[in-house]
Amino acid sequence: MTKTIKNVIAGLLIVPVLAFGVSLVSPVVSQVSAQESSVQKGIDASKGTGVPGELFGDGSIFTTIVNILLFLIGAISVIMLIIGGIKYTVSGGDSGQITSAKNTILYAIIGLVVAFLAFAVVNWVLGYLTTA
Repeated sequence: MTKTIKNVIAGLLIVPVLAFGVSLVSPVVSQVSAQESSVQKGIDASKGTGVPGELFGDGSIFTTIVNILLFLIGAISVIMLIIGGIKYTVSGGDSGQITSAKNTILYAIIGLVVAFLAFAVVNWVLGYLTTA
């Protein structure tokens, strides 16, 4: 019975992963001008134009990297929150599994709070550094 439940959960979790992977692999480009535009952007990037050259400020290298990392942390926290909810639902009254699921949910919420606070602090510090 538990093997069947695990297979169902694995099947439910694999569908969004496959859909996301397919959307990354097969981008839809409907116009030739869009392709030319992306080629021109690549040429400009190789020349160094349009590439952020400053370390701090709006659109800078540091801001871009921090925002991407904080987005990934938030996304992972949401996924762990969903996994904790599934574990709690499937626990079947076993106190060990319920405790494990509650810990997963708790740590996922802590991860979300830390990601939001880190985003706020980093943007505040960067705003202070660029105006000073």
